[in-house]
Amino acid sequence: GLGKSTLVNSMFLSDIYARENPVTDTVSEQTLRVETHHTSLEENGVKLSLTVVDTPGFGEAVDNSECWEPIVEYIDDQFEKYLEGETRVERVEVPDTRVHACLYFIAPTGHGLKPLDVEVMRRIHNKVNIIPVIGKADSCTKREISLFKTKILDQLSAHSIHIYDFPTNELEP
Repeated sequence: GLGKSTLVNSMFLSDIYARENPVTDTVSEQTLRVETHHTSLEENGVKLSLTVVDTPGFGEAVDNSECWEPIVEYIDDQFEKYLEGETRVERVEVPDTRVHACLYFIAPTGHGLKPLDVEVMRRIHNKVNIIPVIGKADSCTKREISLFKTKILDQLSAHSIHIYDFPTNELEP
């Protein structure tokens, strides 16, 4: 793989994927599934309920046309559920299951984004913060990563795909 599980587990210093069996929220006729992995984390007395959404099988079919549909549908469904709960006359506490960020893993081929990558990101960039991640980047030289990153950013710009812009200063919102 591209090191998705390893990165997520390293980010949260926890084995997110081993905590429980994944819940399959959406099943497509294709092999793509949308799985959620829930865990609770605590650091310095701050509790965080984390849900990692995984899409095993994404982009692996012979015909990948419209394989993004279950992903877009899942993102939209979570937003609708939250909005519905927040706009009720008698509001109750609504768990926030919206997708806040998408770590979009890109294979380190050096060739840039595949048409499928462009299409999926084009469909979700206005719905969720996209954070492109070059998978298995440790297998490349710094120069290769730099060139690949530039190529990807140029492609994203050419297709008007917005990605999350990390603050350059800790005091920035």
